[in-house]
This record gives sequence, structure tokens and C-alpha cells, in this order.
Amino acid sequence: MALFAALVSCEGGNSIAGKDPIKVGVLHSLTGTMAISEVAVKDATLLAIEEINAAGGVLGRPIEPIVVDGKSDWGVFAAEAERLITAEKVSVVFGCWTSASRKTVKPVFEKHDHLLFYPVQYEGLEQSPNIVYTGAAPNQQIIPAVSWAFENIGTKFFLVGSDYVFPRTANAIIRDVVVARGGEVVGEEYVLLGDSTVQPAVDAIIASKPDVILNTINGDSNVAFYKALRQAGVTPAETPTISFSIAEPELKSLDVAAMVGDYAAWNYFMSMEGAANKAFIKKYQDRFGAGSLTSDPMEAAYFGVHLWAQAVESAKSANPLSVRAAIGDQTYDAPEGLVYIDAETQHTWKAARIGRIREDAQFDIVWETDKPVRPVPFPQTRTREDWAAFLDGLQAGWGGQWANPGRPAEAP
Repeated sequence: MALFAALVSCEGGNSIAGKDPIKVGVLHSLTGTMAISEVAVKDATLLAIEEINAAGGVLGRPIEPIVVDGKSDWGVFAAEAERLITAEKVSVVFGCWTSASRKTVKPVFEKHDHLLFYPVQYEGLEQSPNIVYTGAAPNQQIIPAVSWAFENIGTKFFLVGSDYVFPRTANAIIRDVVVARGGEVVGEEYVLLGDSTVQPAVDAIIASKPDVILNTINGDSNVAFYKALRQAGVTPAETPTISFSIAEPELKSLDVAAMVGDYAAWNYFMSMEGAANKAFIKKYQDRFGAGSLTSDPMEAAYFGVHLWAQAVESAKSANPLSVRAAIGDQTYDAPEGLVYIDAETQHTWKAARIGRIREDAQFDIVWETDKPVRPVPFPQTRTREDWAAFLDGLQAGWGGQWANPGRPAEAP
């Protein structure tokens, strides 16, 4: 309750103190391999809640966040989602990073007909009435990055990722696009989520001599991967890497000087111009420290809270069913630019961007779309039936889970 008291006592918040709060869940990994990414997303979520409370709350009531640690373990995510809904009686949950955690909690939200706001780019092949997706669909990140690489780097690709549903599916999409364009996938390797056994992947990269590496490794395995890559003499100058899950906060744990010239594909970069972004950065740094960095998943989490609050006001209710009915009408002037929810899919219209890593752990934007892109959750390279069979095959191969279960004991 100390955190809640602090949230409602900030400037403008005294008028809502004492009123019945609207409880919301904040479910992220605060420990384990994914904490490197998710702690900052949790902080951005709380920042948005603080802003809304300072402005008078929602429906004249304060928002009370119930912050929960998913511990980088999808089983914990599912159990905590159940508890947040049934015991804590939250009106919505903001959370998850990995698709393994999202897919594990999805049946929980569907069983209770509840609502999850998911803030991270992902592999697509999903559309649930109980999830609002504020991160990128494949046609807003993965596919544009491959097309850009074809036109600017080369046609020989090496795919490396963590061994769970997002990288496996992203790489299937990438293969379809590469083959359709007449390119070549010269190698594909996976690392257990949370593992540092990356040398086999690096050896395969050296042997295959790709033009570009497409990296879907998540969590702190990236530290070991980039270290081994540089020790092997693979540099951005000759073989650049495009990453799909490394943003500004993750760069703090990496040797940035050795990564200058590598790329990342996102919808938002901290280096973007614009009044909304400058205000977002200032508020975040005022709250969490002058050296704090912002990132795409943080920004998507931040504006997701604001979109939810707008939908609550429109519906005049925080009930999940009422919010779902109103969410398709919502737009927001986010730090990345104008975003709006696609009523048909509950995914977000947003621009796609590619950035090159700089020495100061920021990105120079080298390419972007000129307007928001309509989200397409199901890439048309295969039929929906084929994609469903692909996912079923992955899950069956992993014993009913959404990640390779042969993981290190301390990892998720």
C-alpha cells in the first residue's frame, strides 16, 4: 500500500485520495533472465498510472497498481494472472514480455473473460478478444526489417534466436519472405532461454558467411552472444546484426562500443524528435533518474495504460467487457507518434522504424514508414490453417509448453 499512497499523493492526486480505487495488475519479470528487459517496462507502466492519478484518476477514482513478479517463468505468470483476477479483483492486467508467458496466460484471461494489455512486439498468429496488443505485429517490425536488409545489406541471412515460440515463429516468417525475394537463409541456430551456451551458434555464423545476422535472442543470453561474436572477429562493419529484442536499456548490459553499426527494428526509439517524446523522456528521467533510458516496449506499455484509461472514461466503467467495447475507438498522441487501436484485431496501428546503434547507446533512425501501418497479425505467406498447424507442432514438440523445456535450472 505504500506505493499506492505515493501514487495518489502526488500533485493533483489528493482530490481522489479516499475514493474507492480501481485495481490494476502489473505483471512483469522483476527477477530472472528477463528482468534485464521487463523491470523498465514495469516502471514505464507505473509512470503512466502516476500521471493519470495526478490528473484526477479515472472516473474520479485513483488507480491502484498491484505489482507482481513473473520471475521469468511462464508458469508463475499464469498463476499470478489467475490470482490477480480472482483474488485481487483487478480490472485489467498490464504485462508479459515473452510470447511464452503471453501464450501461457492467454487461456486464463479467456477463461475469466478478462483483459490483458500486452506491450511487446511479437510473432503474430494470434488474435484474442481478451488481449490488446500495443507492440508490433509482424508486418510492423519483422517483415519490414527483412525487406530493408535486402535492399541495403545483402541477400544471405543467418537466423539466431532463443528457443521458444517467438523466435521460432519469427524465423519461419523470415524464411518465407527471404525465399519469396530470392534470397538465402544460410543458417539457423537457437539458444535455450536464459542460457549462455552460444558458441555453437557463433561457429555456425563464421562457417556460413552471411551478409547479415537476424537476432531474436531475448534476455541476458544476448550478453554472452555478442561477447562471443566479437571475440570471434565478427563485427558490424563486415557482418551487421539486426536485433528484434534489443533496445536502449538492454544496451546498458552490453559492450556498446563493439556494437556501433549494428541495427535494431522497432516502432519507437528514444532518439526520436517531437514534443510528446521529449515530455515522456523528461517525466521518466525525473521519476527514475537522469541517466534512465526509454525503449519501445516501455513506450508501448506507457501509452497502453493511457489508452485503457481513455476507454474506461468512454465506457464510464472499468469492467473489462465495457472497456473492450470502447477500446477500438481510442487514439493517442504517443511518444512514437499517433497510434490507434484497430477495432477488428485489437492490435495497434503504428509506424515501423530501423535504427543503427551509436556510441552513446542511442539509435540513428535510418528508415521509417511515413505513416502508421495497419497491423496484420497473420502474415499472408501461409494460410491461417498452415500457421495453426505450425504452432501446434511447436507446442507438441515442447511437451505442451511454448518454449523448449530443456532449459538451465535457473532460467525460465
